[in-house]
Amino acid sequence: ELTMSPVRLEKQDSLAWLYLQRPEAYNAFAQKMAGELLEYLFQLRQDESVKVVAITREGSVFLAGGDLKWVSSHPSTAFHEWATRVHLCITEIRHFPKPILAVINGTAAGGGFSPTLACDFRLMAETARLKQAFTSQGLCLDGGGTWFLPRLVGLGCTLEITALDEWILAEQALNCRSGNRVVSPKQLITEILGWASRLADRSSHAFATVKQLLNESWNNPLETQLEQEHQGLVRTIKLSDGQEGLSAFLEKRPPRFA
Repeated sequence: ELTMSPVRLEKQDSLAWLYLQRPEAYNAFAQKMAGELLEYLFQLRQDESVKVVAITREGSVFLAGGDLKWVSSHPSTAFHEWATRVHLCITEIRHFPKPILAVINGTAAGGGFSPTLACDFRLMAETARLKQAFTSQGLCLDGGGTWFLPRLVGLGCTLEITALDEWILAEQALNCRSGNRVVSPKQLITEILGWASRLADRSSHAFATVKQLLNESWNNPLETQLEQEHQGLVRTIKLSDGQEGLSAFLEKRPPRFA
């Protein structure tokens, strides 16, 4: 039984922190946690004061897999119900129009592995580690892992990760591009705030448009992608950010986006 709300929201200027907090269950990704995370993402999507979202943890584990105790008590429906709720979270993270940072300051394994890949950036403490874990249990990788991994690290590394299922340490994640930055645990907050500040100063319209185009690019032939880029450019150049960007370029000054 949960002793507290499994997700906590805190705001720090234009940065929203989403803390995953089921330390008594090693942050197992249960139904209620997935539901609350999804609700907060819907809320933050509409909150114009929030420019960047950071997902992090309470306790020693960033995000463990599915709640196996709950799964074992609902054997006929558990995986279907769990996957449905978690996959809604994955889809919302991937289509969320603002930058989402996964602040990995612990272990992300099993059903907690793929959600980190869905985020836009992964900033890791040196002590962090990742593991997909599914194939070691004779199961198929879930949570979008088969979609995100080959796009982040390539097919060869993806097959190695899925076939051998060895722990991926922070430096290894950085080397294979499944991580963006690795710093000491003491430096992690400073690194996050630096990223959040830089991202918040940039155009939110441009980021949302480019993220959407990148999501669609894998299924589009070149001609379709060029046309969608054309439409995106025409759309963004008419917005206030685009107008400010053009003015700043002509006036040889840094842009000041609203």
